[in-house]
Amino acid sequence: MTIEHVIKALDARIINIEDPNREIIGGYCGDFLSNVISKAPADSVWFTVMNNQNVAAVQTLADIALTVLCEGTEPDEMLSKRAKERGLNMIVTELGVYEAVKRV
Repeated sequence: MTIEHVIKALDARIINIEDPNREIIGGYCGDFLSNVISKAPADSVWFTVMNNQNVAAVQTLADIALTVLCEGTEPDEMLSKRAKERGLNMIVTELGVYEAVKRV
């Protein structure tokens, strides 16, 4: 599956997409950032409701392919800026985490 597939499946709004064809090989749900860093597989999609600039740092450290901000969570100004500066793939869905995962 690719990032483009996830965007369509979740009817998501794009914050930043650098590589819509990047392959996704797994997923992780969670908001405890140290767990995401240590347990999310590289090239995965991360479902979260966190919305501050630490999300960009975690996405970079864990080599996460795509971050999905769930429940209509909007990124704060610094997170949007960091996602664009670092070329991170990030989207927003109105769906809750469970519903989003089921659609993907």
